[in-house]
Amino acid sequence: MSAPERIPPGRVSPLALAPDEARTLLTGGELTVAGRIRGASNAVLFCTVAHAGRTAECVYKPVAGERPLWDFPDGTLAEREVAAYEVSEATGWGLVPPTVLREGPFGVGMCQLWIPAADEADPDTGASADPGDAAGPGGPVPAGADLLALVEGDEPGPGWKAVGFAETGEGRPALLVHADDVRLRRLAVLDAVINNGDRKGGHLLPAPGGRLYAIDHGVTFHTDDKLRTLLWGWAGEPLPAEAVAVLRRLADGLAADGPLAARLAPLITPAEVAALRARTAALLASGRHPEPSGEWPAIPWPPV
Repeated sequence: MSAPERIPPGRVSPLALAPDEARTLLTGGELTVAGRIRGASNAVLFCTVAHAGRTAECVYKPVAGERPLWDFPDGTLAEREVAAYEVSEATGWGLVPPTVLREGPFGVGMCQLWIPAADEADPDTGASADPGDAAGPGGPVPAGADLLALVEGDEPGPGWKAVGFAETGEGRPALLVHADDVRLRRLAVLDAVINNGDRKGGHLLPAPGGRLYAIDHGVTFHTDDKLRTLLWGWAGEPLPAEAVAVLRRLADGLAADGPLAARLAPLITPAEVAALRARTAALLASGRHPEPSGEWPAIPWPPV
């Protein structure tokens, strides 16, 4: 999706902001609603936020605009979005755009930095690609490269991982695949930790400079296994050493007196924190990417 309009001069590029700078801007800035992003099941407002001479684009999701979910009776979607950001930051991978909980024109809500699409010209970015962020098995993946595809045949082909078979609009079967990309693999680990019940293709945001961001994390942190995702390509495979090190760091932060547990306490319930801790420990114990349980559809619908 694209922004409804460009913001006035004085803007700062979201990709040039350090996380602390972005949080300060989002938390303390003046929030102005510019329009509504249609197609979302809950209220999603495109805004500008201005603070200390800086202006940036952001998304504001007021709690008042949330539709209740029968299987998520506790807390709010906005709080879960912020909790997902906190876990993402604790991994060091920076997969979720800076996200805060704050008051806005329609009450308390989630406020998240708007990330421009990879094909949007952004001369103010000032950001360079991290080769580690963009490198895949076949070398660097350019910003905007396709991450998901439907292919004919039974094999995904070099550089791709199979998810499962789907039916095309013409009624022909096709193999759903995703890129064998380190950025997606990191995201698959994050989603397993936060128990993401809705990882769709449209939630993946390749950004200028080779970075990948992921959005829409309201359906997360359930105490029951709810993992539904398009990123099953590594299911059952050993976790890379990098992921194991990150999981160990998360386990330390989620200890009863750990800093991550303290940051999550106002956002999700004690039972959800305990389940998060248990999922992290289970991933470390198995040393492998999780596999679908077979008890419910493993892929979200619609998948985009």
